[in-house]
Amino acid sequence: MRFFSIALALFLASAVDAQDWPQWRGPTADNHAAPGATAPVAWSEDSGLAWKTPVPGRGHSSPTLVGDRIYLITADESAQTQSLLIFDRSSGELLREVLTHRGGLAARIHPNNTHASSTVASDGERVFALFCNEDAAIVTAYDLAGDKLWQKRVGGFDPQQFQFGFGSSPRLVDGLLVLSTEYDGPESGLYAVDPATGDTVWSAPRVKELSYSTPSITPVDGEKQLLMSGNYSVSSYDPQSGKELWSVEDITARATCGTMVWDKSLGLGFASGGFPDPFTLAIELGGDHKVVWQNSVKCYEQSLLAADGHVYAASDNGVAYCWRAGDGKEMWKSRLGGKFSSSPLLVGKAIYVTSEQGTTHVFEANPERFVRLGENQLGDSGFATPTPADGRLYHRYGKTEGGKRQEYLVAIGE
Repeated sequence: MRFFSIALALFLASAVDAQDWPQWRGPTADNHAAPGATAPVAWSEDSGLAWKTPVPGRGHSSPTLVGDRIYLITADESAQTQSLLIFDRSSGELLREVLTHRGGLAARIHPNNTHASSTVASDGERVFALFCNEDAAIVTAYDLAGDKLWQKRVGGFDPQQFQFGFGSSPRLVDGLLVLSTEYDGPESGLYAVDPATGDTVWSAPRVKELSYSTPSITPVDGEKQLLMSGNYSVSSYDPQSGKELWSVEDITARATCGTMVWDKSLGLGFASGGFPDPFTLAIELGGDHKVVWQNSVKCYEQSLLAADGHVYAASDNGVAYCWRAGDGKEMWKSRLGGKFSSSPLLVGKAIYVTSEQGTTHVFEANPERFVRLGENQLGDSGFATPTPADGRLYHRYGKTEGGKRQEYLVAIGE
């Protein structure tokens, strides 16, 4: 028994490692693969896949990797269910489908959204599934095998003006689970709960308007801050207390969906959106928090990508951009085609971004010129962001077959 306890402790301590992807935007919160990671640049439905597994239901959550398992959430609108899915990482076998909610789904959502769009978070010991159910953000904690530990209603989400559905993901930061629920109602806010119990540790009110962004975990002067864009502002919060550290008003747009990114060496944060006004901007994270540069490019659903002093983007109208991070100078732009909700991912010197039509474009993180490395089609829809590990990409996509939409989880690579 003592040997088993030691082995279990060692497993839990190492469960979230460099090859795992424990939450939205990965272990470093910036959508960068681990140093030295690799991934293929060419594949199709007929070649270059290690395995392919049908996914029940529908969802946009991106794959979360912990140990030998992959976690997704999904929803079946006709059956009125929301569930956690657990797959074997090496074979793709669906190990378990765990019912989280029956009934309580929103009556109306945007046709491009789903009732399972949040990415699962894990601290290596537990996994946390966030759903909007019964007009509220409800978090359920499971152990790694999928056995339920606790379930808590965290904050309301009952929008009155636009019924577009829910989209933000839970974030683990310094021993707390943080989530956002922004809507035109009294419980609009940021919330932090204890991962062991689900008890609320702090809450911070947000403007009573609809916005959909997930907070970023941003290093500023050696400390972490939670950055939020949207509701015509950029705001920063202390992750341990929820205290608002600073806020700049009358910038951004009313609604944004992407997670902010940053350049630590320049001390700048970057945001894009939105509704009703398109924008991309850079803001000082210290000093007077001035807006350093701004343009009218719109990346509404998808986040930006910051790498090596430059900012890369795939805009709503299907154009890839590279800007110099310090002053916003456009280095290049190139038409990709299609529309985008998936966020760009950096693996080595390659950027991967998937269109809503299921095409994953691969190009160099090269500020001098646009260099295409690959253009790969899977199915006919792609909203999740690929997850890199093991020399592979783990990816969720959809395909209409015989008039019916079927989703798949695949491992791209040998």
